[in-house]
Amino acid sequence: MKIGIGFDIHRFEKDRKFILGSVEIPYSHGLIGHSDGDVLLHSLSDAILGSLAKPDIGFYFPDTDEKIKGIDSKKILKKVLTIMKKENCKIENIDVVIICEKPKLSPYVPLIRKKISEITGIDEKNIGIKVKTYEGIGEIGKGNACACLSSVLIS
Repeated sequence: MKIGIGFDIHRFEKDRKFILGSVEIPYSHGLIGHSDGDVLLHSLSDAILGSLAKPDIGFYFPDTDEKIKGIDSKKILKKVLTIMKKENCKIENIDVVIICEKPKLSPYVPLIRKKISEITGIDEKNIGIKVKTYEGIGEIGKGNACACLSSVLIS
């Protein structure tokens, strides 16, 4: 068994789509990034790579590569899953903490869990997702950013 931890944070920008866990969340702002800015899939991808002692997603998907600008983060996660499978490993469980002041995300947790299950092939009962605010502290607390912390257990 191996454990991996991943983290990502992005700032919000007006008039962008807010994509989280491959789900479009209705909101006036979206996350800025070289990709679609999906902090959940980025942190999950880094957690998987970390469990394998591999470099982070920036190594495989550098923000200097204009060919991948705006890439759907599902493609990033799928590439990471391919790397994992080449190591003859599989995910046993996933645990995620999303940190976002607004919008309120708890209504979207079941759909996000379903999407992650579909992408990874992991049973939904093995995917934990929690949403937290930052109690008004810092850029996240002011509603200017969203972050995500993910952990995975692989065998």
